[in-house]
Amino acid sequence: MADIEIRRAHHLGLKAARAAADKMADHLGKKFSLSGDWDGNTYKFERTGLTGSLAISEKDLLLSVTLGFLLRTMKPSIEMAVRQELDKLFAEKASARPAAEKAEPAKPKKASTRPKKGG
Repeated sequence: MADIEIRRAHHLGLKAARAAADKMADHLGKKFSLSGDWDGNTYKFERTGLTGSLAISEKDLLLSVTLGFLLRTMKPSIEMAVRQELDKLFAEKASARPAAEKAEPAKPKKASTRPKKGG
């Protein structure tokens, strides 16, 4: 059973999602001394006291991490780092979508020209 399991939907397509996963693997690999490799569309990684996989598809991803006894005490910081990396990379990719796919920005409210009561 995984100690950390994160499933996320995305709209990147397989190629862009895999590129984002490569960036994430590189960054977290350096931060946590992980080594890994792709097996199809699943990146399998490990280090002493930790094993995991990141499965990528056209529309979602599933990250599963199993922590050894000593690393379980670091679960909150490891999970936070992984979530931040996912947020950063997938938000970064989403902002690169064509303008037609982006949501319309909110229009600023007009300032009231009425005088204030009582003063």
